Amino acid sequence: MRREDVQPLLLQAADQLPEPELADAAWTAGVRVSRRRRRTVVISVIAFIALAILASILIGVGTSGNADITPPTTPPGYIEASGKISGIDYWVAPPPGSERFLDRLETPLGDRLELPHKVRPLAKHTLDDIAAVVLVKQDDRYRPLLLGADGSWAQADVSLGAVGGEEPLSSGAISPDGRVAAFPQPAELVTVNASTAEIAHFPLPEGAFRSVSWVADGQRVLISGPSSAYQVVVGEIANGERAVLPIPATKDPDEVTAPYRIQTGAVLRYVVDGQWSDDSPLTLPVRSWQGQTMSSNSAAARVFIAEDLPEVPTRVSQPQVVAAISTLRTLPSRLLVLGEPQDSPPTYEGAGDRPFVREAGCCVVLGWYDDNNVLFRVHGWVLAWNLDSGRVRRVTEMGVDQVALGPGLRL
Repeated sequence: MRREDVQPLLLQAADQLPEPELADAAWTAGVRVSRRRRRTVVISVIAFIALAILASILIGVGTSGNADITPPTTPPGYIEASGKISGIDYWVAPPPGSERFLDRLETPLGDRLELPHKVRPLAKHTLDDIAAVVLVKQDDRYRPLLLGADGSWAQADVSLGAVGGEEPLSSGAISPDGRVAAFPQPAELVTVNASTAEIAHFPLPEGAFRSVSWVADGQRVLISGPSSAYQVVVGEIANGERAVLPIPATKDPDEVTAPYRIQTGAVLRYVVDGQWSDDSPLTLPVRSWQGQTMSSNSAAARVFIAEDLPEVPTRVSQPQVVAAISTLRTLPSRLLVLGEPQDSPPTYEGAGDRPFVREAGCCVVLGWYDDNNVLFRVHGWVLAWNLDSGRVRRVTEMGVDQVALGPGLRL
């Protein structure tokens, strides 16, 4: 084939091909691109909505307290547990003598709780919310002094006698609403209403009563001694209900508490008909229990003197432990060991060579600041133990012998 014949043949072949519409081709390509972009946008929107729904579910679950799904968080100042005792995590409290150097939890008690120099009669200065009750001794009698949530003091116009040779003041004296204080007396229960200044006397059969504890409804009080105990209705009496109902007593009057009672081997729940029902078994190396069981919305706490603890050895004192036992199955129980220094024997300030010793009865639970903070007394101090972080803080130095704490403590 000659070279000059190639071009005419190519032109002839091209004429036989269909002529494309450039506008149609451009439109088709544009539609294809638009569809891809629209599909990408739709997929992105769907993914965003799905993530938003999942996040809202997780937030809702977290606020409901489901520990299985909520991501774990570490509270500020968190302290790792020291180990386990009977399968329960335990922490060791700061050594005795270090209390004044701990961070402080602010309360109406102030830096040091002392008897006030000036106090007004309760009849002229009523209180809406009791933060604390102490007793002032006059001859061989006691008068209640009530500290309000606002930091002011008032004295109730009632004279109380000693019970068992001790002050008639129980850790559980203050009602759940913070308005009424109850006191055990021989053959009677005495109540003081801080908001009205009303004094009420509830006669009882003869008995050496030493302990009081409020039922959660605030209408009933448990009063107990070493051989007898009663439920006393201090509010409205229900149809067919007895104003004074005998309930089972124990050798330890402090053991008769509501709504929960911690004892060796079990945690018991109080039933308003005067009985306790098993809530959960409890296995701890207990030699004896000290003070009352004080309950929050999610746990019950009490101090016990332990058998020898190889986990936390001591030299001159029997180890004592604050047991915060969960009453909700989704939350763990915790222990705080009140140990002693293991280095050179420390001494009390101005007490010569007398070492710090945790004597039996030195340490008791006084109540709860809130659901996370247990309040307890050690020698000369009220301390707060945070269950979430493990931290121990000082609340106040004790310038009085005994104190009962109430809801008005929260600022």
